[in-house]
Amino acid sequence: MTDKTPAFSGEDPPEIQVHTHDRYHTVMNACAALPPVATAVVHPVDELSLKAALNAAQENLITPVLVGPAERIKKVAAEIDVDISAWQIVDTEYSHASADKAAELAASGDVQAIMKGSLHTDEVLYPIVTNKGLRTGRRLSHSYVMDTAGYHKWLIITDAVVNIAPDLGTKADICQNACDVWRSLTKEDRLPKIAVLAAVEVVNAKMQATLDAAALCKMAERRQIPDCLIDGPLAFDNAISKDAAAEKKITSSVAGDPDILLAPDIEAANILAKQLTFINHADAAGIVMGARVPVILTSRADNLRTRLLSCALAVLVAQARREGRLK
Repeated sequence: MTDKTPAFSGEDPPEIQVHTHDRYHTVMNACAALPPVATAVVHPVDELSLKAALNAAQENLITPVLVGPAERIKKVAAEIDVDISAWQIVDTEYSHASADKAAELAASGDVQAIMKGSLHTDEVLYPIVTNKGLRTGRRLSHSYVMDTAGYHKWLIITDAVVNIAPDLGTKADICQNACDVWRSLTKEDRLPKIAVLAAVEVVNAKMQATLDAAALCKMAERRQIPDCLIDGPLAFDNAISKDAAAEKKITSSVAGDPDILLAPDIEAANILAKQLTFINHADAAGIVMGARVPVILTSRADNLRTRLLSCALAVLVAQARREGRLK
C-alpha cells in the first residue's frame, strides 16, 4: 500500500527560501568603484593567509603589505606558485614583532587596515590596543555581518570574538562600533536598529543581560549612545520576528526589524553567528572596529566569499571615514 500521507501535515507548507547572494554582489560591485586599501597582512607565513591576501588583491580590494619573516613568506609563495614581487615585504623576526610592526604602520598612516595572517587573534589586537596612535577611546569589538536567506536585510551580530563577558560600558562601545559598521555598509538615511538579546523579553533582576539591556535603552534615549535605536531585552524570536513580537504584545520599532543583534556574551554571539554560517549557509564577514583602522579577521574555516567580503568591509569603512559618515 502506498503511503499517501502528505510530507507536511500543517495548514501551509514551509516557505522555501533561496539564497541568491545579491547583497554580496552589491557590496563587491560598490567596492569596484573605490580604491584598494593599503593593508598590513600580519605574519602571512602559510598558504591560507597568503592566498587570502592574493584573492583580495586580485579583486582590487586591498594592496597587501606583507609583514613577517621575509624568507618564510617568500618560501611559501614559491611553494604555492604565487607571485608576490609587486608587494612590499616588511621583514620581522616572529609573530609578535609582526603584529607590533603592523600597528606601527597603521599608526603612521602607511596602511589603512590590518589583516590577520597566521597568528592568534590576541597577538594581532594587543599592539593595536596599546598603540596610542590607534586609540579612539572605545573598546575594540568584532562585528559579524551576515546575509542569510531567512532574513530580509543585512544582519550584524556582535560581539562573537573579542569581548568575552562585556559589562555595560563595553556593551555601549560595542553598540557604537557596530553602528559604524552598519553606516559603512549602507547609506540609508535612518538610524540603525539594535536589538539587545537575552533569554527573556522582560527585565529580571536576577538576569544581568536584561538589566544591561534596559540601561542601554535609556542610554540611547539620553544620547549617551547617539544616533541609533535600541530596544531590549528581547529574546531571539521576538527580536527577529514581528509575529513573535506581536504574540508577546511587544510594541517596538526594533523588534522584527533589527539591523544589529547585541548578544549578552561571546558564547551566545559566537554560537549564533556560526549557526547562521554553517547551517543556514549565510554569507558572512568579520571586522574589528574601535581603533583608527579596521582589522580584518577571518577564520581558517572561512570560505573565499567570507574572506573577500571581510576585505570589502574594510574598503567600505575607509570610504565612510573619508566621507565623514562614521561617529
